[in-house]
Amino acid sequence: MNKVVDFHSHILPGIDDGSASLEESIAMLKIEAEQGIEHVIATPHFYPLHDSPEQFLKRRDEAEARLREEMEKHSGLPKLSVGAEVYYFSGISDSDIIQGLTIDKKRCILLEMPHTLWTDRMYREMEDIWTKQGITPIIAHVDRYIAPFRTHRIPQKLGELPVLVQANASFFIHSATKRMALRMLKDDQVHLLGSDCHNLSTRAPNLGAAVRLIEQQLGPKMIERINFNENEVLIG
Repeated sequence: MNKVVDFHSHILPGIDDGSASLEESIAMLKIEAEQGIEHVIATPHFYPLHDSPEQFLKRRDEAEARLREEMEKHSGLPKLSVGAEVYYFSGISDSDIIQGLTIDKKRCILLEMPHTLWTDRMYREMEDIWTKQGITPIIAHVDRYIAPFRTHRIPQKLGELPVLVQANASFFIHSATKRMALRMLKDDQVHLLGSDCHNLSTRAPNLGAAVRLIEQQLGPKMIERINFNENEVLIG
C-alpha cells in the first residue's frame, strides 16, 4: 500500500479535546504505524476568540516536547510534525496571528470553517489569506460541510480559490458517503487526507482503511497524486 500523510489529528496530549495523556498519544501513533501511516501532522484546535496565539503556542510546544521525549522510547512510530486547526474568524486574512500557526512552519494553515452556510465574505477571506499573506488555506474536513450544504456548491466554489481541501477518512469509509468521497477525489476536489483522530475509542486513527479503499477503487496513481500534494505542502 502506498503511504500518505495524516494531515489532521488531535494527537498531542492534554492540549484540546484530543488525546488525554502521553500514553494515549503513543498508543494512537502505534495504531497509525500499524495502518501504514508514516507521517502524522498534529493539529490541535486554536480558537482565536478564546485564546491568544502566545498562550496556545506555549501549550502546544510543551505538549510536543513531552510527546517527542516519550516517542524516543519507542521504535517504528510515524514522523511527527505540528500545526494547528485554526477556527475561522472575520478579518482572519488581515491578522498576523496565522503566520505562527502554519503546518510545519511552512506556508499552509489548516482552517476550520463554521458549521453554517458560508457567505461570500467567507470565500473572499479564504482567497485573501493567500493574496495578502502568501499562506494557502487547507480547508479542514470538507465532508462535514458538504453533506448539509452541498446544494450551495461548496466543492465547486472552493475549486475556484487558491486553497487545498482536506477530507476525513470517515468520508471514504462510511457507505452513505463513500461514493461522493471517491467522486470528489477523482474530480480533484479533495487534495489531502486526515484521520481527525481524537482518542482510542470513539475517534480512533482510521486513515489506513480509507487509503486501502482509494487504492482499490481509483488505483495507485490517485495515491501518487495525494503524495504530490503532500510534498507541495511539506516542502513549502
